[in-house]
Amino acid sequence: MGGRVLSGSQSQASTWPVGGVCVWRPGSRCCGSAGARRERGDGGSAPRRLTILLWQWPFGQHFDFINCTMFYSTPNCHITVNRSWSQEADAVIMHHRDVYRDTKRLAKLPRLPSQRWIWFNLESPSHTPNLKAMDNLFNLTMSYRRDSDIFAPYGELQLLSQPQPLSIPPKTKLVAWIVSNWRADSQRVKYYKELKKHIDVDIYGRYHLPLPQQELLPTISQYSFYLAFENSQHEDYITEKLWRNALSSGTVPVVLGPPRENYERFLPPDSFIHVDDFASARDLARYLQELSRDAERYQRYFQWRKWLKPVVGANWSLHLCRACHFLQTTEARYRAVPNLSEWFV
Repeated sequence: MGGRVLSGSQSQASTWPVGGVCVWRPGSRCCGSAGARRERGDGGSAPRRLTILLWQWPFGQHFDFINCTMFYSTPNCHITVNRSWSQEADAVIMHHRDVYRDTKRLAKLPRLPSQRWIWFNLESPSHTPNLKAMDNLFNLTMSYRRDSDIFAPYGELQLLSQPQPLSIPPKTKLVAWIVSNWRADSQRVKYYKELKKHIDVDIYGRYHLPLPQQELLPTISQYSFYLAFENSQHEDYITEKLWRNALSSGTVPVVLGPPRENYERFLPPDSFIHVDDFASARDLARYLQELSRDAERYQRYFQWRKWLKPVVGANWSLHLCRACHFLQTTEARYRAVPNLSEWFV
């Protein structure tokens, strides 16, 4: 993925969050980069170039490293997957789903006293096996959780320097949902089955209507509502289902995931519809139908876009840059993460 700004009906979002831009935070008119939370207390000396070893490609997916100075004001890091650097690297990033079966061997690996091991995970606890084996193995955490050492969200809201005119893509259809991991016993599928009794929902993905990746945003932009239903419900687990599929396409997300209060840590309260706001799926369906026929009320769900722009952040290279920036701007203090399994669950 490149640093392009999407055009046409996709113009509501940009692919890359930039480290130096203003990032919106609820309850405040101030903003700041998520990566620069704790600055190094070393009298202002220039950060040195660090080496970060990516233990292995996440899920086996190869990608190009990027120059982190494009997004942060700190020097670029030397990022490598060559394990010959294991005894020289300042930090080692290990992606949970690629190492959880091999923790006994990892615990026996020689490591520099000053080297920081970073536990990296973007999956929910429901899809993060063998967590207990991670206790006392890592020094830092990097995940979508806001209380991680290195915050790696699926998306953020960028505060614009000037208000933008409201632009809503034309709506010709009602409700859409993209789902490939279909599990009949999951909460989201059970809720959908109740919802479809009262309102039509077009489903895309594996075993459903085909939708090429390049057609995703233009297609979803035609719908008034998008079901941003997470595959499991956990704190801060708000994924590309909301940030890319719904917000980047310029539709109104109907969310099923953590409680409304959790979503409001990331989004204005009038930017989404939560299933918990309704006593039943039937009540939700009735509300969606009424809202689709009332242009003035529907437009209220877009007012926030005058000042805010959703930015999709789920990119491997960018997350490595988040780690690079954190390591260079945070005082190095040794610590282990003793109860990672209790914290993450």
